Amino acid sequence: MKMKDLCAQERPREKMLLCGAKSLSTAELLAILIGSGIGGKNAVDVAQELLIQAEGQLGKIAGMSPTRIAQQKGIGKVRALSITAALELGRRFFEETAGVDTHPLTSPDRVFRLMLPRFKKLDHEECWLLMLNKSGRLIGREMVSSGGDDQTIMDVRQILRKLIEKQASSVILTHNHPVGSASPSEGDIRATDRLRKALQPLGIPLLDHVIVADNAYFSFAEDRTVEQKKQPSPGI
Repeated sequence: MKMKDLCAQERPREKMLLCGAKSLSTAELLAILIGSGIGGKNAVDVAQELLIQAEGQLGKIAGMSPTRIAQQKGIGKVRALSITAALELGRRFFEETAGVDTHPLTSPDRVFRLMLPRFKKLDHEECWLLMLNKSGRLIGREMVSSGGDDQTIMDVRQILRKLIEKQASSVILTHNHPVGSASPSEGDIRATDRLRKALQPLGIPLLDHVIVADNAYFSFAEDRTVEQKKQPSPGI
């Protein structure tokens, strides 16, 4: 059924205007971003098919690249970029409300809660720098590598440049394991040691390297894995 054939209260845009965004289903909210359907399917139908591919989880859509989202029939590159942008805005809003910029990153648990919205449901590894000032507060956060499903490759010289530009007093390295446990691989151990040694001449300490899995993290500083039994609280 085409969208115009639905009564006004069933069309996502009109329904939002009448009843507010909270009244819409996830498929209806995605349909507003998608705009229109294709081949006899309306935008809600297309959105539902995307959700089926993601097992009904927005987190899994957030972990998809725009290219992968665009492969869903009826979406395409432009609409895929709109969906990716909307999910990224939601993720950034969560990070702002978590208060991560106003509290020192004093523990690996805080790093875990800060980065989990970014890492959750990713199907590939990403490595990020958390740059801190003298008070231990976050002054910069940048992705320094993105790899396959089991490895990333860090450019140490690039990392040193970023730390100098930001005038960081200390740094925390963090990356995700999209599959398996949070335990470090031999490559993770070597990369951590290599970065720590490279930072020594600059006088910038590597405070920790936190590996994030879906429900656990490993801290090099504490040299242990911590299981998270519940979804982390938004408050830092």
